[in-house]
Amino acid sequence: MQAHYEEVQRIADATTLPHAMHYLSIRIAEELDLSPLTDKLLRGKEQPYTLSSSEKLELWDRLKILSFTKLVVALWAVTMVSLYIRVQVNILGRHLYIDTARGLGSSDLPEDADLIDRDDQQKFLASVDYLANYGMQAMISNVQAAADEALKGKQLRDIFNTVVLHETFMQILEVFMSMGSPHQWVDFLMPRDIRFYKLVTASGHDETTLSGATKFDELMVETRAVLSSAEYTSVVDMSFKAAVDALIDEMRVQSGGSLISGMPLAKLVPRVVQMSPSLLAEPSNNRIIQVIRTIPEVELFFTLLYANMSDS
Repeated sequence: MQAHYEEVQRIADATTLPHAMHYLSIRIAEELDLSPLTDKLLRGKEQPYTLSSSEKLELWDRLKILSFTKLVVALWAVTMVSLYIRVQVNILGRHLYIDTARGLGSSDLPEDADLIDRDDQQKFLASVDYLANYGMQAMISNVQAAADEALKGKQLRDIFNTVVLHETFMQILEVFMSMGSPHQWVDFLMPRDIRFYKLVTASGHDETTLSGATKFDELMVETRAVLSSAEYTSVVDMSFKAAVDALIDEMRVQSGGSLISGMPLAKLVPRVVQMSPSLLAEPSNNRIIQVIRTIPEVELFFTLLYANMSDS
């Protein structure tokens, strides 16, 4: 059991997670390219008469909202995808363990026993790209709405220190996570309908055949059940708090300590813009991922999750 778990975890850490982080980085950069805004503002600074005061203010206001949106999208994505992959590892490890145990008693194993095959394993691990491929635009739209609400009334001259910035990031996350029905955010990570992948696969064919539930379907149903549980919600809350703490600490260091006493929002926005790419760094150098894995309660959750699954 332990060998199976460690092998799947090793594969996930070595291939699945690095691929997911790289792909997320590309997709977020595509969907939230802030360079047109920053270029216009830079030209307006170099050529003062090319932009009116109202145009400059409008550009700065858009950059303010979108910079916070992009940073929170990156933070949410790296946190949730890294946790999602760990849930996958637990579920897949449990199935591999059970299949092996049944295989050892092969004399009692029916010829048509429904074992998980390599294709289902790879397809299941590849489902981590659902956010990047299908959930990204809707997720960004909701995060932007949350950023609008959190930054409503905030002027460029307002002073932001570490406390205010921490509160702002947490407020955006809390507003976003509470949107819609309970656990609606799960729909950004995986399809609600388990037939989704069959429909995608069959979309290029004249006839669409949706057979009964497969082993892959079973894996996806189990994943959604874990993500929708109260215990997992607590894990997510703790992970977000730790991730924001790490982010604020990094921004404090990069500011040379000036963020402690505070700086105008206008000076903070460029720093927020610059921070987004670093959040999606390669896993071995990703502080967010590393910090989350040091939370005792999170590690206990996954230890108990795997133990309970394997006992069932």
